[in-house]
Amino acid sequence: QVQLVESGGGLVQPGGSLRLSCLASGGIFNINTMAWYRQAPGKQRELVATITKDGTTNYAVSVKGRFTISKDIPKYTGYLQMNSLRPEDTAVYYCNVKAFAFVQSSQTWGDYDYWGQGTQVTVSA
Repeated sequence: QVQLVESGGGLVQPGGSLRLSCLASGGIFNINTMAWYRQAPGKQRELVATITKDGTTNYAVSVKGRFTISKDIPKYTGYLQMNSLRPEDTAVYYCNVKAFAFVQSSQTWGDYDYWGQGTQVTVSA
């Protein structure tokens, strides 16, 4: 079973920076797409950034030019570098991975969607 563990969240002042990490582990898998979502209190979860297997990136309009998504394949880790943070960036940030994974119980390969537990980012003076 693939597990995702996020880290790097915290409290930062407006204009500051944070780097989130997402470590994928467990089982046998190939990552196709890695993404970061966020959910602010009282709001729906929204897509922040994605990076595909070939390195193509996409960003939400609200974070373009401030956030950078990247990945380190040998380390099975993805990153979200967040600069020039604003109070409206405050949210729980979730890592999402779409992977082609081997399921031990059924001895089969398939496409699966995995989520991390989330990490809180608070931007406040």
